[in-house]
Amino acid sequence: MAESLAYRQLSGPPARFWALLAALAVPLALGAAAYFYMEHNGHIVTGMDNQIVWGMPHVFAVFMIVAASGALNVASTASVFGKTAYKPIAPLSALLAVSLLVGGLTVLVLDLGRSDRLIVAMTHYNFKSIFTLNVFLYNGFIIFCAAYLWTMLERRMNRYAKAVGMGAFIWRLMLTTGTGSIFGFLVARQAYDTAILAPMFVVYSFAYGTAIFILLLLAACRWDGQPIADALLARLKNLLGVFVAASLYFVTVYHLTKLYMTRYDDLERFILVDGGVYTLLFWVGQVLLGGILPLILLFHPRTPRRGIVAACALVVLGGLAQMYVTIIGGQAYPQILFPGMIESSSFFDGVIHPYTPSLPEVLLGLGGMALAASIVAVALRALALLPARLDQVAGSQA
Repeated sequence: MAESLAYRQLSGPPARFWALLAALAVPLALGAAAYFYMEHNGHIVTGMDNQIVWGMPHVFAVFMIVAASGALNVASTASVFGKTAYKPIAPLSALLAVSLLVGGLTVLVLDLGRSDRLIVAMTHYNFKSIFTLNVFLYNGFIIFCAAYLWTMLERRMNRYAKAVGMGAFIWRLMLTTGTGSIFGFLVARQAYDTAILAPMFVVYSFAYGTAIFILLLLAACRWDGQPIADALLARLKNLLGVFVAASLYFVTVYHLTKLYMTRYDDLERFILVDGGVYTLLFWVGQVLLGGILPLILLFHPRTPRRGIVAACALVVLGGLAQMYVTIIGGQAYPQILFPGMIESSSFFDGVIHPYTPSLPEVLLGLGGMALAASIVAVALRALALLPARLDQVAGSQA
């Protein structure tokens, strides 16, 4: 089966491709300008302060890093689990995974405040820190994806694809577990401090990465005017539906667990009832737009392709809302320094802390997304990573 696959580059007039790159260059340039503006003036020009130290750039960065793991779903399903219907699009899956990770890490690095001292983080390690472990997980993921692409596209290496794919599959689970553990290990924040965040982020990654992959696949096929089999698209949308449902399940378990313990009552009231923008983003953004509506669209028997595109876009928007509520909402809620006592000081102890994202923060995050899209576009134009045909799938083997 693998030897019968043929791949091609992204076609179309050169002028149209350069127009695409020019369009992507706009958010890239704005993101670079935002970085230099914040680097020169300091984080005082952002909405962040000593209470909310992870702002809007972290929302974009963590979302892309989590989605990168899930973008490898199709390749893993093809090589590891032997679903041959996904083999033609497996290289595209690996490319998207690397691109999203690079885009997310770029935003993360540029939001450090002193990115010029990155070399210190690269040469001095604290192995009791989950951040140190994630450095190795991120680099290892890129190496595994590169090796995975090699085994899928080089016929002499095809026999190693399953073994390398299994390694990449295990590594991506470790990567997303590590990302979720960044928050799960923060015992000082009541919104975090729970082991369920690790598997919850793994499930989030499945949903976000698959949604972005479907959007990319449909965009690439539309660009070239190539048909895509309804059976393959149906498999992908059903797979996405399962992941969205699983995400809602974990969200429910997370909040029911917090509600069961009395010390989290105020936190849950803040997130679910009285949190203002965080409550709105949770119920409308994460649950309704990012969960319930996509499930209706994905599992409705007569949903057209535009409905599938809408469902994927809603999952992406819901994912950004979820990251905003988790990352920023978790910091806005005050730390409980002295349980059972009222705290008051000049440092806003015991006070819900306000946060308004600044324009440079948003532009930096959008620049990271544009970087990921640019990497995908250039790679598809330069390398033969797209299947020659997608109008037929192996029905019995999928």
